[in-house]
Amino acid sequence: MGVTVACRAPAARAWARHVRVRGTQILRLLGLGHDELSLALVDDAEIRALNAAYRKRDRPTDVLAFALTEDASPGVPLPVAMTARRARVLGDVVISIDTAAAQARDDGVDVAARLDALLIHGVLHLVGYDHERSHVEERRMQRKERALRAALPRLASGHEVTEVPAPTIPSAAPRRTRESRTAARPPATKARRRGATSGARR
Repeated sequence: MGVTVACRAPAARAWARHVRVRGTQILRLLGLGHDELSLALVDDAEIRALNAAYRKRDRPTDVLAFALTEDASPGVPLPVAMTARRARVLGDVVISIDTAAAQARDDGVDVAARLDALLIHGVLHLVGYDHERSHVEERRMQRKERALRAALPRLASGHEVTEVPAPTIPSAAPRRTRESRTAARPPATKARRRGATSGARR
């Protein structure tokens, strides 16, 4: 139950507790506190293999997400879509600790902050957000990411934080958007072959 973390890289163990706590907080902010989430921290070699196998892109990435929930609908926040359903496993988010650390150095931020951003991005993909679908969806997802990043420190400091609402924007015809970097664990079931979704950087 809750958030499970697998560490499959030498540098991952130091961050296991951090991502478990953050994953739990993110689910709470999304109104999914009773659902389950699987996280994996891997190295660049493993994430490259996953990216090649499931997205046909033979290079490392920062985060991949494999949704297990079949009824996560584009534009429909998962808490609404699942109102009448029991708690379930949302899917897998896999993060490359190597790439996260490199991005943190490049951006002048600490690794914890970069892991938070990648975890938020991956979880949002699991619940139906997809920045690659259109520019409108990209902006919608970015708003949600900013809202969650702003809420996490207050939640961690013990302040009561209510569910972060989904932004409401008009629909638009899908357009191609830039590719991003990401990481994830290989789907263990046929349901997870809904596809790997990617992160927020080229």
